[in-house]
Amino acid sequence: MLSKFFRLEENQTTFKKEVLAGLTTFSTMAYILAVNPSILSQTGMDFNALITATALAAAIGTLVMAFYANLPVGVAPGMGLNAFFAYTIVSAMGYSWQFALTAVFLEGVIFIFLSLFKIREAIINSIPSNLKHAISVGIGLLIALIGMANAGIIQTGMHHVGDGRLEGVILKMGDLTSAGPLLALIGVIVSAVLMYKGINAALLIGILAATLVGIPLGITHMPENGHLIGWPPSVAPVAFKLQFDKIFSMDMVKILFTLLMVNLFDTVGTLIGLCNKAGLLDKDGRMPRAKQALMADAVGTTAAGLLGTSVVTAYVESASGIAAGGKTGLTAFTVAIMFLLALFFAPVFAMIPTAATAPALIIVGMLMMGAVTKIDFNDVTEALPAFLAIAMMPYSYSIAEGIVFGMLSYVLLKVCTGQHKQISPVMYVLAILFIVTFFVK
Repeated sequence: MLSKFFRLEENQTTFKKEVLAGLTTFSTMAYILAVNPSILSQTGMDFNALITATALAAAIGTLVMAFYANLPVGVAPGMGLNAFFAYTIVSAMGYSWQFALTAVFLEGVIFIFLSLFKIREAIINSIPSNLKHAISVGIGLLIALIGMANAGIIQTGMHHVGDGRLEGVILKMGDLTSAGPLLALIGVIVSAVLMYKGINAALLIGILAATLVGIPLGITHMPENGHLIGWPPSVAPVAFKLQFDKIFSMDMVKILFTLLMVNLFDTVGTLIGLCNKAGLLDKDGRMPRAKQALMADAVGTTAAGLLGTSVVTAYVESASGIAAGGKTGLTAFTVAIMFLLALFFAPVFAMIPTAATAPALIIVGMLMMGAVTKIDFNDVTEALPAFLAIAMMPYSYSIAEGIVFGMLSYVLLKVCTGQHKQISPVMYVLAILFIVTFFVK
C-alpha cells in the first residue's frame, strides 16, 4: 500500500531504498534533539519537555512533507531560528519564552496563509540574491559564536541585568585548558574527521563522543535512575503556553518579519537545492509540489508554537538521504517514525551537556559560511549591504539587526547611486517598516 501511495515504481525507487534513505537522513538530523533543547532551555524552559516538543514538531512537519508533498525531505526546528528565539526575543528584547512561542505560532499561521496563495515565492523573488546569501552566512557566524560561548571557548562578557536581559558583548578567549572547552574541541575534531570520511551521522556521533568524554571530566551526569530508555517526558511544562498580550507592538512586527524572512530563505533555498539533487526539478528548474512542500514547514511551525518549541524548517541534511537513493515521501515518513521512536531515548539526550552540543553549532555555522562564495563583492552597492548583514548578526548577537542593516543599506545605496530601478516595491515597504521600528517602540 505504501509503495503505491508514494508512487515508488513511478519514481524508479524501492521500499528498501527509501527506508534506508530515511534512516540515513535521520542519523544526520538527530543532533537537533540535543542541540535545540540545549539552546531553548537557556530561556528558562524545561529541558526534558523540550526534547519531546522538538521530536513531535519534527515528526508532524515531516509527516506533512511525506503524505502531502511526497518529497524525501526531513523537517525539524531550525538552527538559527532557535538562536533567534532564545538570544534575541528572550535575552536581548527581554520578552518571556511564552511570548516567543506566541510569535512562533503566529508565524506558522501566517505561513499557512502565504503558502496557500503562493505569496511566499513572490516575497522571496523580491529580495536580492546577495542579501539572501549574506543572511545565511551571518546566521552561521552567530551560531558558531553561540556554540563557542556555550562551551567556554569564547567568553562574551554578557551578564544578566534583570528581567532576563543581557548586557555586554566584548569577546575574549576562554580558558582552553578547562573541561568545557576541551570537551567541545574534542567533539569538533571527532565530527570533522567523520565528515571527511563520509559518515552520515558525524554530528550526532561527535556529540555522543564528547558526552562520553565528559563523564570522567565531571561534566556529563548519568540519569539518577540509571535508565537510558524510558517513557517520553511530558510537554506540559512548555505546551500551549501562548501569551497574547503585547502582540500588537512594533517589536512583534519586527519579530514576525524576521522569522518570516529567515524561514522563507531557509526553506525555499533548501527545498530547491534538495529537489535539484534528487533530480526532481522540471525542465524549467521549478520544484514539484512547491505549495505542498512549503505547507509542511508552515503546519510544523504552527504545531511547534503550540507544543513549545521554535520554528520548523526543511533540513539540508536531507541531502544525505537523497544521496542514498531517497526520492519520495516514504523517505520522509521513515524520518518521522524515527523521531517518534527517539522519544523513548530521551534520557540519553537529557544527559548531554551544553559543551557537548557546541561542536554541532560550530560545524553547522561553518557549513552555512559556504554561501559567502556566492556574494558579489565587486559592486560596493551589493557588497556593503551583504557585509553589514553578515557582520551585524554576531556583533549585535541578533539575526534581526543583521537583516535590518543589510536591507536598509541596500535600499539607501541603490537610491543614492541612481540604481533605484533595481529595488522592488516590496523592498521599499520593508525599508520603511524598519525605519519606523527605530522610532516606535
